[in-house]
Amino acid sequence: MTETSALPAVVDIQAAIAPLPVLKGRRPDSPASDTDPVFATLARSERCGIYAGSFEGESAWERHSNGDEFVQVIAGETLLTILTDAGRAELRLGAGMVTMVPRGCWHKFQSPAGVTVLTMTPTPTDHSMAEDPRAP
Repeated sequence: MTETSALPAVVDIQAAIAPLPVLKGRRPDSPASDTDPVFATLARSERCGIYAGSFEGESAWERHSNGDEFVQVIAGETLLTILTDAGRAELRLGAGMVTMVPRGCWHKFQSPAGVTVLTMTPTPTDHSMAEDPRAP
């Protein structure tokens, strides 16, 4: 049996993200100093974090080698592009919708009108600004 030193906690997502800024004009090359402050860390586990935040624009490509990523749209909408072995999937997600990004698949978000997302993200995360991150 494994023992833990911390008690489970309840997190109010809206209260956690309310004081955070919305990142306007997000670009694939936006530095971490711009993107990190818009995401609240709601919880952590051994291999992932649960994050929520709001942005307008486009993210860089990312992938997670240690597990699937859970994505839920809380408000707004996004086009989530996922590059899988079977091809390119483009998923339009609006408020209340969820999906899973398969382990190791490159993916990015495009949200010109803005989105608030909640993710359960495995670590580490690889990033790419290439047009196709699978290309050598």
